[in-house]
Amino acid sequence: MARRRRDIEAFSLSFLDCICCGFGAIILLLVLSKIYEPVILEKTNEDLDQLIARLQEELFDIRGETLVVNRALGRVELETSETKMRMSTLQKELDQVQGQYELINMDDPLLNLDEGELQAARQRLTEEMLDLGPFRRAPDDAVGGIPVDSEYILFVIDTSGSMQSKWTWVEQKLSQVLNAYPRVKGLQIMNDNGSYMFKQYGGTWIEDSPQVRQAIQTQMRQWQDFSDSNPSDGIAYAIETFWAPDKKISVYVFGDDFQGGSMESVLRQIDQLNIEDENGDRRVRIHAVGFPLGFTGKGPSSSSQKFAGLMRVMCDRNGGTFVALTERSR
Repeated sequence: MARRRRDIEAFSLSFLDCICCGFGAIILLLVLSKIYEPVILEKTNEDLDQLIARLQEELFDIRGETLVVNRALGRVELETSETKMRMSTLQKELDQVQGQYELINMDDPLLNLDEGELQAARQRLTEEMLDLGPFRRAPDDAVGGIPVDSEYILFVIDTSGSMQSKWTWVEQKLSQVLNAYPRVKGLQIMNDNGSYMFKQYGGTWIEDSPQVRQAIQTQMRQWQDFSDSNPSDGIAYAIETFWAPDKKISVYVFGDDFQGGSMESVLRQIDQLNIEDENGDRRVRIHAVGFPLGFTGKGPSSSSQKFAGLMRVMCDRNGGTFVALTERSR
């Protein structure tokens, strides 16, 4: 007897139950996850707030440290500026010391002179002179008609081209004037525009010594500086810079012509600077040596005559002497 086959149903009740249970489980999981989601979000927000607060604190700390660093940097910059200024001052002092060292270490035959010979020189520096009495033209205090009772000597020398052409003669006369003052307390040399021969000593007196005098003679042989042949600038600058009530000063002007304007205006300018005291004595003596310029059969040039006329009056007003040289004086 043949068996009847049993039909199999694909979507039986058992299968549908399983499917429904699976869907229910998924829905349950979704519901449970939605329940805890606000808690997670709140926790996340709290963490972010804490992170922001911590970052703000770190930012405040960094700003505070930056302020401290900036203050320290400001102090360092100030100290650096002060250090640079001190270094500049020390460099100037070093240059001055080096200049003195160079002067001292120059070969000088005068070092072999006996001190007694210097004491027997023509200038008389007595104890009474240290009291700085007024300038007087005592006959025994003069050499060649020029008073030599000053303790500080300043030269204002025309260094223009016309003077350079007779520079050996200028060196000779400078040496003669220095020899008339065997020992002084201070020396200084500038041209008629106020430019110093020894620029490291600008504005100060150079202490006299045989080495210094030798250095002056050496430097004179090579000294070439711009000059406009107007001694009024150098004289005025010398008085303004170097005059002091406790010093007896003589200014020596070397030149051959005057290229300035009015001679009367120059005289008024010097009168205002080199004022008289109650005894009629000036602050400094002013001497001058006039070198000839352009001598021909018709006589000296007009600019040379102007220089001679100006310096003759200026020296007379300021307690000094004007010496006019000629070609025959060579």
